[in-house]
Amino acid sequence: MKKILILALFTLVAASGFAQQDQQFTQFMYNKLTYNAGYAGSNPTACLTAIYRQQWLGLDGAPGTQVLSCNLPFLNQRVGVGLQIIRNTIGIENRLTLEGSYAYRIPLGRGMLGVGLQASIRRRAVDYSDPRIVITQGGDPNISGNTIQSRYIPNFGVGAYYNTDRFYVGLSAPRLLKNNIDFSNVGTVFSKESQHYYFMAGYRIPLSENVSIQPQALLKYVNHAPLGSEINLDVIFLDKYTIGATYRSGGAATTGIGESIDILFSAQITGNIFFGLSYDISLSPLKTYNSGSIEAMVRYCFGNPAGSDYVNPRFF
Repeated sequence: MKKILILALFTLVAASGFAQQDQQFTQFMYNKLTYNAGYAGSNPTACLTAIYRQQWLGLDGAPGTQVLSCNLPFLNQRVGVGLQIIRNTIGIENRLTLEGSYAYRIPLGRGMLGVGLQASIRRRAVDYSDPRIVITQGGDPNISGNTIQSRYIPNFGVGAYYNTDRFYVGLSAPRLLKNNIDFSNVGTVFSKESQHYYFMAGYRIPLSENVSIQPQALLKYVNHAPLGSEINLDVIFLDKYTIGATYRSGGAATTGIGESIDILFSAQITGNIFFGLSYDISLSPLKTYNSGSIEAMVRYCFGNPAGSDYVNPRFF
């Protein structure tokens, strides 16, 4: 019974129009394209990135996310294009999103300003035939028997991203349309997509020839929901290895201690391959029911990345 109740809660949270609806990533600093279309083309060469995230290990129906993205520059990095396929599962819901981004990059001061547009199409499906749940018929017009219901939801967003060789800052709204995400056509709208706003920033500070630190943050705002934040500090060794920690706010309002403390590690394995791994330690009341969250990321960049001109863009 506990699993069924938790599964139902996940589904309600995913459908709510007054909560954080987008997926979250602990390694947001290596996955900026998901948040900000203005980031497209920031890498000096074309890069492929794959991400796997499993939240709240051991909890049936917990969120899971997989991402495959491509980001490439054109015209001497004055134009950038990005493409992403994102799959999310939570409870009995499955979402598959295809996103395309375009950014025009303008030299500004010591860096580049990217102004981007994003278009997306999302398939949202709910499997009411899942054997883990029991549904009582006759009360909810959104539920029509033990079936799989789905719908396609288009949207668009905007973003601006500025970076130098040591600093980055970005502001974005990936989905601007408040689409109806109900499955029922009875006329009353129960749930809508919420507008999500993101602000990110980071600054790299050299401590010695071989060691740097990089504080960075991601702020998330959704109307009628508390401001979310992820505050990170990384220590970078030899421009190849990174160890860091992040504090993520949120969780239950009654505890007030936040959602998680996250540990991160990454390495430039070869000139073309970059790998990242993170583990989240839960702070919210759900910590009783799970063993934390894991996230793995691997990136392959084409071309000849030798030299310092390549190293910095992986951070910015």
